[in-house]
Amino acid sequence: MSNTRLAVLISLAMIAFAGNSLLCRVALKHTGIDAASFTTIRLLSGAAMLWLIARMNRGTHSGRGNWLSAFALFAYAAGFSFAYTSLPAATGALLLFGAVQATMICYGIWTGEKLARPQFAGLVLALGGLVSLLLPGLSAPPLLGSLLMMCAGIAWGIYSLRGKGAGDPIRVTAGNFLRAAPVAAALSLFTHNGISLDSAGFLYAVSSGALASGIGYAIWYTVLPSLKATNAATVQLSVPVIAALGGILFLGESVTLRLLLASIAILGGVALVILEKKAQLPPKMSN
Repeated sequence: MSNTRLAVLISLAMIAFAGNSLLCRVALKHTGIDAASFTTIRLLSGAAMLWLIARMNRGTHSGRGNWLSAFALFAYAAGFSFAYTSLPAATGALLLFGAVQATMICYGIWTGEKLARPQFAGLVLALGGLVSLLLPGLSAPPLLGSLLMMCAGIAWGIYSLRGKGAGDPIRVTAGNFLRAAPVAAALSLFTHNGISLDSAGFLYAVSSGALASGIGYAIWYTVLPSLKATNAATVQLSVPVIAALGGILFLGESVTLRLLLASIAILGGVALVILEKKAQLPPKMSN
């Protein structure tokens, strides 16, 4: 794959991931759809798109997903949707990203990975940024929405960890999306206001599932084999930034000083962990 094509595909994948935040926020703020219905439609349309892509890819790749991963996916998607009933797009994306990365890093520590001093400093900086964002104050985001988004990030981190080596990622993801959808549909029966749906909200949910999730993940899985693990983690630092720009341009959101400082701390801290890890890797032996 040429560098130009790789750069274009990576950019499209990051825009798609950030687009999920924008589509969910605008749907829940400006249309009549409820969070549970948005989650259900997103998961069903994502499963359909991923299944179609998997069918178009010839080969003997295996992978069907499983219920444990599906429940983690459901926890992510539901927490994501309900959090965006109150959170701005930029804040939600930042909290989600921070929680995902913190989960992955903490799992590495728990399994015996040792952090160098710069990495430990980066972890403390990132966690400090998350805490500072949630401290009480006039510019603090809603606490319930923030906690829901962080739970969504933890669930996505668990889902990502469970997905390693599980087979063809597109087929596995399609299977998990399909399993998680009826769980989300059942959730609608237990929500206080019941099911609420309109055509605009439906279209946003389908776009989030089929385009931003389905095609976005397919593009990402296509470029992953061409990226080193550290590079793959580093480029994802752009997602909260893209979501923030999108929120400003399309949703009329403003960036507070608290959010700006927290973003620098969280993204800078995570970058320090990732880049220091890359520096610790032994050099490859030449032939």
